[in-house]
Amino acid sequence: MTVEYLSEDQIARYGRFAGEPSAQELEEFFRLDTVALEQAASKRRPHNRLGWAVQWGTVRMLGTFLAVPAEVPPGVAEFVAEQLGVDDPSCLKLYPERLPTQHEHAREIRKLLKIRDFDDGDLALREHISGRVWVSNEGPRAMFDRAVTWLLRNRVLMPGLTQLARLVGEVRTGEQALIHSVVDAPVEPELRRGLLELLDVPEGATRSVLEGWRKGPRGVSGRGRRPRWSGRGTSTG
Repeated sequence: MTVEYLSEDQIARYGRFAGEPSAQELEEFFRLDTVALEQAASKRRPHNRLGWAVQWGTVRMLGTFLAVPAEVPPGVAEFVAEQLGVDDPSCLKLYPERLPTQHEHAREIRKLLKIRDFDDGDLALREHISGRVWVSNEGPRAMFDRAVTWLLRNRVLMPGLTQLARLVGEVRTGEQALIHSVVDAPVEPELRRGLLELLDVPEGATRSVLEGWRKGPRGVSGRGRRPRWSGRGTSTG
């Protein structure tokens, strides 16, 4: 399973900035709280203070750290630099000079935000996708976006694009095969039709009948509001 089922937009914005963040996104993900300000201010050089803070906001918004933090949109560097009192945002280009520093900062941020490796969340994500397949008839693109949302909400680092696309595709295909085997089992025709109708989305509705029976949060699309990762070290929500 490859990424051919994804749209160009999904590929372009996965784990990266697809242009300048909006004013709302800057406030939501790059507004440093007290703990983040203290952590950033503890760094000696301006570019390290700025680099730490940029990484803090980037992982909260994208669910991953950029290989080159200096490649954030200029508006991000300016927004963060103003909060830190760094006069020249362009000093961020000096930050990649020491990779060990970047990695040390990333470890600090992960501990502060309680972010987990993908391997630690893999099974739970599979269970989430499996459950969605049974209560909806969403296509693979929508299911992929749901997986991204789940990873952000549960503070799990994003894997590679191909890895996540393959996981979503495999789980969805496997669960659909299981559903079909259940539906095709020897049952009365009327019962079979009734079961299939539960997966249909009624005209004017946004979800299937079966999904409507299921209690849980409202459905979200890939373009919906991103979950916010709190920057507070003691936050668990």
